Amino acid sequence: MSYLFQHSTVGTIAHYIKHRKFDFARQPGKPISISSSTDDLPFPKETVTEGVVGTELKQHQTNLVDWRGPNDPRNPQNWPQSHKILMTVVICVYTFAVYVGSSIYSSSQQAVMDKFGVSHVEASLGMALYVLGYGIGCLLFSPLSEVPAIGRNPPYAISGFLFIILCVPTALVNNFAGLMVLRFLLGFMASPCLATAGASLGDIWTMAEFPFAVALWAAVATLGPALGPTLSSYAVKSLGWRFSSWELLIIAGPIYLLMLTLMPESSGPTILFYEAERMREETGNQELMSDSERKQKNMKVSSLLFDALIKPWEINALDPAILFTTIYMGLCYGTYYSFFESLPLVYPVYYNFNAESTGLIFLAIIPACILAFSTHVLYLKYRVFPRLMNGTFGEIENHLLPGMVASPLIAIGLFMFAWSARASVHWIAPTIGLGMTIFGIYFISQSVLLYIPNIYPKYAASIFSANSLSRSLFAFAAILFARPMFQSIGIDGGVSLLAGCMVLCSVGIFALFKFGKTLRERSRFAAV
Repeated sequence: MSYLFQHSTVGTIAHYIKHRKFDFARQPGKPISISSSTDDLPFPKETVTEGVVGTELKQHQTNLVDWRGPNDPRNPQNWPQSHKILMTVVICVYTFAVYVGSSIYSSSQQAVMDKFGVSHVEASLGMALYVLGYGIGCLLFSPLSEVPAIGRNPPYAISGFLFIILCVPTALVNNFAGLMVLRFLLGFMASPCLATAGASLGDIWTMAEFPFAVALWAAVATLGPALGPTLSSYAVKSLGWRFSSWELLIIAGPIYLLMLTLMPESSGPTILFYEAERMREETGNQELMSDSERKQKNMKVSSLLFDALIKPWEINALDPAILFTTIYMGLCYGTYYSFFESLPLVYPVYYNFNAESTGLIFLAIIPACILAFSTHVLYLKYRVFPRLMNGTFGEIENHLLPGMVASPLIAIGLFMFAWSARASVHWIAPTIGLGMTIFGIYFISQSVLLYIPNIYPKYAASIFSANSLSRSLFAFAAILFARPMFQSIGIDGGVSLLAGCMVLCSVGIFALFKFGKTLRERSRFAAV
């Protein structure tokens, strides 16, 4: 535990104040004399060819700062299991805290309409702009966290601090425009959990363990928005519309302090970057560099911006497989957020639920997520990894199999919700439809999360940033336009329209499974 605090954000700042340098080594570095032979340096030794080329290659290798073997305690993947589990829990809980912020506002929406004299669509901007904010924020924070000199923790720490601070003026603001701007900024500052959490988990877990960690994180991220109305509805009724912002501060504040004090820097390139910096100071050898530092030595800001802002959309425009997954994930996310608009038009109208009881309906997502997570873990353990280990897994498209099975469940669940939401049918029927939809959406996201990194490893970060923005844009649109659509063509017609889109997407994922290999062979981005 002492190491967790020592190299947490707070510990790192304290170390810098005392020593005027950053250091993430688990063990004290061995002092290196300028006269030391390079054979004594902790670099991997490899046999190289003789001659000029061999000499240059050897010089390159002996100047490379890398892990001291496969069991180097500095390597985050070699950290104690207890540290990994605690760090995963902190990331998941913080993710829940910032994701719940999107929908915790929904209980205040009617009061915002009354206080500021705005329409329902205008008031719903409070949730829509929050979602849009964390989609746009991914484009900034995701590439920043990949810079070796920055790493994972500074984006978490700085954005988290601003997130906590912004909760206060959001609770105190007295004009509608200010409230909307603050809600957008809150979402923007929440984005590192969406942009960087997966990378943080990838830092500490091996390839065999990583899918299980991501499965847990995705389940928690799914629960966050769903539980917002449940957590805030009764409190807002008793304490007023501003309390939803105070409640967000109460939830996120303590968890942010845990992140500051218990989550060490997990980026391997960042750890090696500062190790190389330490060794340059001790030896005077300015050629000592980490691999990532060497690769990004001549990288320009324009290149970083291109990779963050342009490259994802270039890939989407030129690769139909990626374009399909981006649209499908966006539709799933938009469908999820459309329930925040459809449920108030169903349960109070047909079943005489009050606003607080309607918020409790979202609790149906808890068993759906638990069942989906448990099923996915069993699938990974007993089918995926044994086949990966013995070489019988087959084509990479087999990662899409869970999504293919679950995809029809989304359409079935939506049709069930659409056509059983009436006074003559018990309220449990549309609620089961809601749970089935979330169950299917969970598996679609897991299939895409495993499929893309295997096919596009070089561009996975860029693709996921575009995917995140796409999801946020679809959710933004769903929040603003779902209720007018439902009021115009009815819950049965509106939700059936969404279900029809999901039927088309189900056909699409089967087509991707069948023709994915052919598309990979033609793609200039895929690693075939």
